Amino acid sequence: MTDVHVDGVCDDRYARMRATFEQNFSARDELGAAVCVYADGRKVVDLWGGHLDPARQVPWVEDTVVCMASVTKGMTALCLHLLVERGEVDLDAPMARYWLAFAQAGKAAITVRQTVGHKDGMIYNDAASAGDWLDRDRIAAAIAAQAPAWEPGTRGAYNSFNYGYLLGEIIRRVDGRTPGEFFRDEIALPLDIDYRIGVPEQDLDRVSNLYPNPESTTLNAFRDPATKLARAWHSLPADTGELGPLNLRDYRTGDFPSGNGIGNARAVAKVFAALAGGGSVDGIRLWQPDTVERMREEQWDGICGLTDRPFRMGLGLFLNSPPLLSMGPNARAFGHMGAGGAFAFADPEAGLAFAYSPNFMCEGAGVGARCDALVDALYADA
Repeated sequence: MTDVHVDGVCDDRYARMRATFEQNFSARDELGAAVCVYADGRKVVDLWGGHLDPARQVPWVEDTVVCMASVTKGMTALCLHLLVERGEVDLDAPMARYWLAFAQAGKAAITVRQTVGHKDGMIYNDAASAGDWLDRDRIAAAIAAQAPAWEPGTRGAYNSFNYGYLLGEIIRRVDGRTPGEFFRDEIALPLDIDYRIGVPEQDLDRVSNLYPNPESTTLNAFRDPATKLARAWHSLPADTGELGPLNLRDYRTGDFPSGNGIGNARAVAKVFAALAGGGSVDGIRLWQPDTVERMREEQWDGICGLTDRPFRMGLGLFLNSPPLLSMGPNARAFGHMGAGGAFAFADPEAGLAFAYSPNFMCEGAGVGARCDALVDALYADA
């Protein structure tokens, strides 16, 4: 496609970003997407374009939102960090201090830090049944009954399904609000951003479908029952249709803190701009600087025990992990990706925050060529 209209604003300094975004449509099979960048707390790129449908009849507009999948885990971790900062949660306390039932099946010594840092071995929920995936109580009971896949603390593994429920149980039991409610009240409303864990009914008509890419390593692993990833996600409904579970109405409106965060690049970039700014943006402070520094303390560096991919993990957010999750030249940049190709990160040393939200899933095992090209263009201009 060469006739896709790109709208929005872009500082002259970042002209290469705009050109690359346009090239994604003409040369890299982009369907619909948005990209946003903050530099030193100021929004310098806010672009969107393309379409919401493969027939390319319905345009992506300024307020279009899309499921950004596992970017949600990063947002849930940011909520937990607020409770840690306020002294309501101790990272080095056992998970069972806040969730007594969690202590069964050899998990009494697992700490909150190990869980937040994807180092607790709790990647499965074998007692759950097909269709349970959005039932918080059933999944929580299955997690509580599950034994770790290996000795906690000895191996890192990106917790693809259980993570949001694990942190969500702490948030709910300590604070009383669900992760979606907590995020809305404590982060989304103060920053005035268009991102929710569970989209309100009145906004459903603004949500783009997420379209599968046959070359997605993650999607293909979901579909192969022999993989560890399929075992982790075995509680999906048996039949979710051609477009998969991420487009189901119940998924979009539910409170699934591992993956149903819906928004766009503009919204998520502002959150990461706060992180790049030591915890504040536009005069609004959400986290103290030492909390932000804690988020990027390395917990492990190696082959993920679930996906068999090389990652570096901080406390709830990935650290710069090229080639799969490249965040520019700064090894201490940190952020989170989503299975669809959505990606966001903060680079405090460069004063940069980046977010990208597509509706056509990426190829491969990382964030894909379209996102990588945008990140390369960002640092070429910066």
